Amino acid sequence: MPRTPILILALTSSLLLGGCLAKAAVGVVTAPVRIASKGVDLATTSQSEADENRGRELRRREERYGQLERDYARQTQRCEQGRADACDQARVIYDEMTALRPSIPVEPARR
Repeated sequence: MPRTPILILALTSSLLLGGCLAKAAVGVVTAPVRIASKGVDLATTSQSEADENRGRELRRREERYGQLERDYARQTQRCEQGRADACDQARVIYDEMTALRPSIPVEPARR
């Protein structure tokens, strides 16, 4: 009689362990594919990420251009007051604004 519970336990555990072993084998076989696909995901940029990055870059340029406009107005005012160094600085700022202007898109006028 004592052999019956041991036999039932042995049969039940072999069935349960068989499923675990099969699952482990599938995990080992599919691991290289999962690792490779994760590497591709990390190496590529999705379209939405590219759009977000482009938007950030445009906002950065627009902010820089706005800062240059304020600095240019300030230096121009000082130049008109007779400060030669301000005139030189205004020219430098204007040159940077001219170089930056083509990279900032123009929004259509609202009607």
